[in-house]
Amino acid sequence: MTCKAGFVYSNDFTSYRFRDDHPFNQMRVVLAKELLDAAGMLEENHLITPRMATEEELRLAHSPAYIQAVKKASEGKLSEEEGLEYGIGTEDTPMFKGMHEASQLLVGSTLSAIDAVLGGDVTHALNLGGGLHHGFERKASGFCIYNDGAVGIKYIRRKYDYKVLYVDTDAHHGDGVQWAFYDDPNVCTLSIHETGRYLFPGTGHVNERGLKEGYGYSFNLPIDAFTEDESFLHVYESAFKEITDYFKPDIIITQNGADAHFLDPLTHLSSTMAIYERIPAIAHELAHQYCEGRWVALGGGGYDIWRVVPRAWAQIWKVMLEEEPFTGPLPVEWLKKWEKESPVSLPDAWNDPPNAFKPIPRREEITEKNNKLLEKALQLIHNQKKFNSL
Repeated sequence: MTCKAGFVYSNDFTSYRFRDDHPFNQMRVVLAKELLDAAGMLEENHLITPRMATEEELRLAHSPAYIQAVKKASEGKLSEEEGLEYGIGTEDTPMFKGMHEASQLLVGSTLSAIDAVLGGDVTHALNLGGGLHHGFERKASGFCIYNDGAVGIKYIRRKYDYKVLYVDTDAHHGDGVQWAFYDDPNVCTLSIHETGRYLFPGTGHVNERGLKEGYGYSFNLPIDAFTEDESFLHVYESAFKEITDYFKPDIIITQNGADAHFLDPLTHLSSTMAIYERIPAIAHELAHQYCEGRWVALGGGGYDIWRVVPRAWAQIWKVMLEEEPFTGPLPVEWLKKWEKESPVSLPDAWNDPPNAFKPIPRREEITEKNNKLLEKALQLIHNQKKFNSL
């Protein structure tokens, strides 16, 4: 199968930059795009130029007072004390000049992806500049100022009245999107993430199930630290398929954080590039099975910007276009260009080598815990199906 897909991109994505030593670095989007260019997989007719989100659109998921605070911070006019009320000016989310406009663009890029798919121009769209899933209605959090996923889903609900399944495979819980739709039965959220016992934001427990009419439409899979490929994929695929069949969405939105890899400096999972071949493949399959192909994929976390993120994100695009992931060596042209700038040795292949990291002593125990987690989640889905049929 060859699908029509759109790649949302602007060089201005790099204007979303807190400071030089901050772990959130949008150069990873540039690296991923240039890797696709070097692999011969991006053509001019694939590119979608993003627009800026309007303030009215930002207000779909953010309070007017918060937006005004971001605008003041953007101009250097927000005091430190004022900023802390809104989560701005913290170690995670420092103020920077032009932060409102930079954030507006990231939200607008997700809206551009959504309109391209739901307007019928493409079947799938990829926006690696988006996926800022920790932003709240009136507070910045976890490197995220405006929550493009939450704004985008509200936009879909208002403009298209579609049921939305949001699937988040970032190692950190997709808290901002979950809470934005916690009482909405037309938006189902699924987040697979490292347990919050050791990792920000500390939420995303199995018992976070939704509220009022939205009860039964929030699903969380907090897998154990040091989870490896096989266990991650078993939990992800099993739950994703069951939940999609249960909810029957009109469109699937995926957040594709690339920080579950064993090289990521901020998390404690032990996956390899193998999961980044399967994650988009399952989304692609289910989008065609349930949504006439309608699928919008966003970026997200990912803090090894040289060795991990470009390869992981390039695989989403390859699967969108051709169903099959890249294999074999990386393009020599890309390696030659970036090896002098990279502070680490770049990999020379799309896949990680066997035995890329030391064996995990607790592998069986971790796998068993994750299997029990999955059993509990599947039982919740089964119970909800029974309840809804009454």
